[in-house]
Amino acid sequence: MLPLFAFAVPAVRLFFLSLGLGMVCLASLFGDEPRAKKSLYFPVAGQEWSTVDPEAVGWDKGELDVALEFAIQNRSTGVVVLHDGKIMAERYRDLDRVPAELKQRLIVRTDDRGRAIEDVASCQKSVVSVLVGMAKYKQLLELDASVGTYLGSGWSKASLEQESQIQIRHLLTMTSGLTEQGAFQAAAGTRWKYNTGMYAKLMDVLSKVTNKDRNQLTREWLTEPLGMSDSDWVKRKLVGARTTNQYGFATSARDLARFGLLMLADGNWDGNVLVHDKQYFSESITTSQKQNPFYGYLWWLNRNEFEPNGQKPVLAAPRDMFVAKGKGNRRCWVVPSLGLVVTRLGAPPPDARTFDQEFWKRLMRAKP
Repeated sequence: MLPLFAFAVPAVRLFFLSLGLGMVCLASLFGDEPRAKKSLYFPVAGQEWSTVDPEAVGWDKGELDVALEFAIQNRSTGVVVLHDGKIMAERYRDLDRVPAELKQRLIVRTDDRGRAIEDVASCQKSVVSVLVGMAKYKQLLELDASVGTYLGSGWSKASLEQESQIQIRHLLTMTSGLTEQGAFQAAAGTRWKYNTGMYAKLMDVLSKVTNKDRNQLTREWLTEPLGMSDSDWVKRKLVGARTTNQYGFATSARDLARFGLLMLADGNWDGNVLVHDKQYFSESITTSQKQNPFYGYLWWLNRNEFEPNGQKPVLAAPRDMFVAKGKGNRRCWVVPSLGLVVTRLGAPPPDARTFDQEFWKRLMRAKP
């Protein structure tokens, strides 16, 4: 006679199989179905970027054209859509038709095809997030170390005791408790406040611990390995007391898409691991503190529907989307569940508050 457990094992397997299928169905219902990792295409520097016909991967080309045309009509200078790394669609505005005053404010220079290279504003924060993760893996800094460990005392306008409590992690998560100018407002870690002035101290830390300037460091660790030949840091023209960060990250829509592709590939690039610290990578695109569920380590998340600080998710987009956001609706959207990277450069749309939602509403009409 067979022992009882011989009959129990198939039943247990059937139970867990049913449970697994149920979880997949629930994920589908709520729009968060995990997508099996496919082999991604990585463009080679100096070679033509491979494209994919939208219809060949199940996308509606007509609806895709509608979405991109909407973006261009709303002051975009360039939009790129990658599917599993290949260019599925892209569109650019004729720069000769951009008003001279606007062009002067927006465009740093053009690439060899005459397309815009722009200071992408706070999209740079997500670039710095990746650099911090690389420095952490190299044991050049620790997230829980005081910022003063690397910059010395007096880097802020807080008292020395207050300042000593501010860690690298607090700058990454916008919870330093300081004003843009570095004055004390709240104890570190107790308040979320978007703070460009204090975020910028992270680049000072990176330069200090690597003994490299921002361009040398970014080129060696990131832009050169990714083939981002149109990207670098530029000194900004100071615009009164409101300018709290003297440097902008200038890049093109295609170069920014390369950066997004690195994130889609979990920090890998064509077989080479660039972001080794997988725990840091995961934490960077996950809610990083209690005060704002939309924020990771200098990345914006689309997973929650709570609306602190006036933020709201792009309801038309998948919930697993994470975003590098810059002023004027400059964007690098990454959607693992669809294998998408979407970038948008340009001027602020006429209705910047609704643009992201309206663009993604149109883009999602094209999906399989």
